[in-house]
Amino acid sequence: QVQLVESGGGLVQAGGSLRLSCAASGGTFRRYVMGWFRQAPGKEREFVVAIDWSGNNPWYVDSVKGRFTISRDNAKNTVYLQMNSLKPEDTAVYYCAASHGWSDYAGDFGSWGQGTQVTISS
Repeated sequence: QVQLVESGGGLVQAGGSLRLSCAASGGTFRRYVMGWFRQAPGKEREFVVAIDWSGNNPWYVDSVKGRFTISRDNAKNTVYLQMNSLKPEDTAVYYCAASHGWSDYAGDFGSWGQGTQVTISS
């Protein structure tokens, strides 16, 4: 299983930006579909976006379309999440995850990072 480590979370004001990174090790990174999920206090973990091995055709949840951009660098074994126009409702712990197949269901992702806190102040 691939090991994942997220970074880049923090506290920003509404309208600001953050860039999350997820570094992978211990597996063949390019073989994995990579996804970002988030979990706000008292809520279930929510799918945010996924990207296939080629970096093409990412799939976003409607609430982040036009504001978030996922990308991956297979040479660096890293996936990124650029988050712009952040809103207080984006506040959550953000998790990077890896799957062997295309999915937006958390149960299909076998490897998870530890999470990084993103807090948006109003």
